[in-house]
Amino acid sequence: MKPGSQHAHASVSTARAAAFDIVLRVERESSFASELLHSETYDRLSLADHALMTELVMGVLRWRSGLDCAIAASSSQPLSKLDIEVLIALRLAVYQLRWLDRIPPRAAIHESVELVKRARKRSAVPFVNAVLRKLADNSLQLNIAESAAAWITAGEIASATAHPLWLVERWVESYGLEAASKICEYDQSVPIAAIRLRRPDAKRQLRDARIEVECGALLASAGRITRGKLSGTAASSTGSVVIQDEASQLVAALLGGGETILDCCAAPGGKTAVIADRNLSANITAVELHPHRARLLRDMLRAHSREDDGPLSKVRIVAGDARHLPFATTFERILADVPCSGTGTLARNPEIKWRLRREDIADLQARQLAILRSAMSYVAVGGRLVYSTCSLEREENEDVVERALQGNSSFRVIDCGRELEQLQRAQELVWPDPTSLTRGPFLRTIPGIQPCDGFFAAIIVRI
Repeated sequence: MKPGSQHAHASVSTARAAAFDIVLRVERESSFASELLHSETYDRLSLADHALMTELVMGVLRWRSGLDCAIAASSSQPLSKLDIEVLIALRLAVYQLRWLDRIPPRAAIHESVELVKRARKRSAVPFVNAVLRKLADNSLQLNIAESAAAWITAGEIASATAHPLWLVERWVESYGLEAASKICEYDQSVPIAAIRLRRPDAKRQLRDARIEVECGALLASAGRITRGKLSGTAASSTGSVVIQDEASQLVAALLGGGETILDCCAAPGGKTAVIADRNLSANITAVELHPHRARLLRDMLRAHSREDDGPLSKVRIVAGDARHLPFATTFERILADVPCSGTGTLARNPEIKWRLRREDIADLQARQLAILRSAMSYVAVGGRLVYSTCSLEREENEDVVERALQGNSSFRVIDCGRELEQLQRAQELVWPDPTSLTRGPFLRTIPGIQPCDGFFAAIIVRI
């Protein structure tokens, strides 16, 4: 059975049916689009179908508020009254009408009408037809680059780049209008696929697979795929090359070396793998709250191990709560890469911006603070703890560190800038200006200012 073929309708393309099913799951189940797009369910799609499916899913999620504005202006009903299946079919069509100039309007309209029938919402067909035909007569393509210079308020940025106003207002306050504009523009772009080169023969394997790679922007061990697809290649299946954002790789590098290392919130395992590769003889323990994610982490580490680089297979995996760590010993190095809002990753995970609520940030902070305090109690004297998030929000970053250290003279924050300079001297960091990666003593990457996700890290040492 082809993906999306349940209740299949003959005139709906495979790519559009799959895109519809994924967006529906994202809406109904709070799934993440990136995981669904790369799941085995869609492995059999042709390269062209997979590319169109990805374009439609990510485009609809990135531009949702703009699409809804256009639909609302041509709809005789409030959007809140529409069934979610009908609204998704409309969004898919409007995205094609306004952004994909190679798709004839009649094809976009016809297939979205068929998607409504496929979803057993036949009574909505005349309505969908009417809305889309009205919109097809006024399909103006939005060009961000030309309008960016005119943005002078958070509202204009939010409207032009399809972001919730409350988030943009926060970023304008924290980073300034220009940086907030760049963050939002970056979020709406397709981020380049960043990779980590784990083995000396990785570049040769990529060349053999006809994948074109340029050097990493931040790290010598990183690369950036400019042409080709990694999945299904020998480099990917053997673990010689893994997809990982460069800022994520950098956070793991800041941990440094030690004989006993703890990764508190380890899944999906990218940073665990960096730590293991950098500390071949260390005893590494990785903790993950959810047993099924702990199993996925174990499977990933085993799949990427081989006899001549066994550190990944030696990682000890524990299913447990990082707020209540179950150990009777201390560790020289601890990474607390805590669950967070993910606002630094919206280019890859655009659905986050529509799910997140203001009140979520306070709830996240409470959990982050509990994890950090728990982890601090396991740092050996003279040891180091790296606290990190992929959030742009101060409450999840500086505020958590300040609250955890308040009144505790056994710990101090050390300057990330000095650590970055050491990595530069060791020719590991290739970014020319290490100080631009910091804010005060902390690591702070900003999407659009740097070509990577937004990460925060603090290095805390036990005196």
